[in-house]
Amino acid sequence: MIRILLAEDDRVMREYLTRALERSGYAVSAVDRGTEAIPLLESEPFDLLLTDIVMPEMDGIELAQRAGEMCPDLRVMFITGFAAVTLKAGKTVPQARVLSKPFHLRDLVLEVDRMFEMENATRGL
Repeated sequence: MIRILLAEDDRVMREYLTRALERSGYAVSAVDRGTEAIPLLESEPFDLLLTDIVMPEMDGIELAQRAGEMCPDLRVMFITGFAAVTLKAGKTVPQARVLSKPFHLRDLVLEVDRMFEMENATRGL
C-alpha cells in the first residue's frame, strides 16, 4: 500500500484530504505542521510527501528540502493557494508537483494516482 505523509495546517482541509486519499486506497498519516512531519519521516517509510506550502514553524518548501535529504526517493506534491509561492516551490524542488487551491478532491486523487501509475504498471498492479 502506498503511504502518504500529509502536512496541512488547516484542520478541515487536512481531514478532507485524508478521507479522500484513504477512500482511494492510500495509507495516510496527517500532521498539522512541518516540524511534526520530520520525526515521522525519521521513523516510518513514506512514498509521498503531500504538503501545504504556507504553514507555521516550517513551511512546506523547507519540509520538502529536509525530507529529500532524509529520504531521496520520496516523491513530493505541494498544495497551495498562493501563485507566487508556487513559482518558488517549482524552482526550489523542481521534481515536485504543485496543485493550486482551490481544487476538487477528485483532482487531488487523480494527481496522486498519476504519480504512481508508472510504478504500478511496472509491478503489474
